[in-house]
Amino acid sequence: MATCLVIGNAKSGNAAARLLNQKGYTVTLTDMQRIPDKEELETLGIRVVDEGHPDFLFNDDYAFIVKNPGIKYSVPIIRYFVEHQVKIYTEIEIASWYAEKFHYGAVTGTNGKTTITSMLYECLKANGRCEAAGNIGTPLSELALKYGNEEKDIALELSNFQLLGIESFHPEAAVVCNLAPDHLDYMNSVEEYYASKFRIAMNQRGDDWFLRNVDDPIVMQYARDLKCKIIDFSLLRTDTPLCIKDGCAWLFDKRLFKLDDLKVVGMHNVSNAMIAGAMAVKLGVSFKDVEQALTSFKGIEHRIEYVGEKNGVSFYNDSKATNTQAAAIGIASFPKNILLLAGGHDKGIPFEEMRAYDDRIKCCLAFGETKAKIAEIFTRSKQCETMFDALNEAWQMSAPGDVILLSPACSSYDQFDNYEQRGDLFKEAVLKIIHE
Repeated sequence: MATCLVIGNAKSGNAAARLLNQKGYTVTLTDMQRIPDKEELETLGIRVVDEGHPDFLFNDDYAFIVKNPGIKYSVPIIRYFVEHQVKIYTEIEIASWYAEKFHYGAVTGTNGKTTITSMLYECLKANGRCEAAGNIGTPLSELALKYGNEEKDIALELSNFQLLGIESFHPEAAVVCNLAPDHLDYMNSVEEYYASKFRIAMNQRGDDWFLRNVDDPIVMQYARDLKCKIIDFSLLRTDTPLCIKDGCAWLFDKRLFKLDDLKVVGMHNVSNAMIAGAMAVKLGVSFKDVEQALTSFKGIEHRIEYVGEKNGVSFYNDSKATNTQAAAIGIASFPKNILLLAGGHDKGIPFEEMRAYDDRIKCCLAFGETKAKIAEIFTRSKQCETMFDALNEAWQMSAPGDVILLSPACSSYDQFDNYEQRGDLFKEAVLKIIHE
């Protein structure tokens, strides 16, 4: 059997290495860090090269490379294989080879991916054979290894990093929910970022569905020459197959849900529910079961998540807002008196979009690498070193009726491992304030 190299351990690399090993490949797994389960992997027959990428890795003739999606193509070991024209995949592509009976509702876009995927998963539960995977947490390769060729409906969240490494992956329903500048520290241009998102539809054909957001001009610019069935949707128009009329969301003139019955707030969540509901219908869920699932959905952690209240001051965790557009959605959820905590790793994206909400911001407490850039956006602002400093400053200046909102508009990598850790630590700090 052929030889392959998996670069980057984490969840997805580890799962891909195990899957390929089971399928008979000669697998090498390498990572710059120590791989904790090295002995177990070696017992399975996987060669593990951790704590660096030594030169002997370049000596083998690899059938293909599996790259962790977070590793940039500019990293020397990746650049070497690009230059030598070795195929480079992500684990999504690998998993799809060995899960021929999986049916995918695939979700990408700049903001809302996790909420849509979570909503879709709740809808798919009605069929009793579903899983959630991809960027939402569980590697698809892990499911392929576990279930093989069992019939499964998969709610699949995909980043553009994962989509850059696909070749034959084929979803039956797909969406690019919206587009805004992001990941400019990884991509060569914003146009390249946008184009990478539409790889989600490159293998769709015939009766496959692509849900097209006609309210988003950038989506409309890139959603061209698709070879599948296009299902247009809108929050503003009533002439699209998926739309809002008379206080309800409709798909082909059949009701998906009543807007007033949703437990999540904001028109962005109405759009998210419309997308998830339509994708679930495509994957065989009844309209009745879709409506029940969507109207029972209570939201996801770290996305405009209510943490608590003290002395009339409310605290919200929106740590998942890792770009400007997402932060703008979080800010727009509150009419005034916002003490905004924003900042983090500089991804090279502009923050100007948040300036439109300046009148809602009582004060922006900017922190991290981007503190100076974000502080410039708002009339009332103060620079802090850490998120915890920003929270303490916000609490000191707060008054009854204020909202303390963590909506960073940046990724977390300057001070935290990921947005989940950032959100969890924020909530811990808030609960200390509430209970002291």
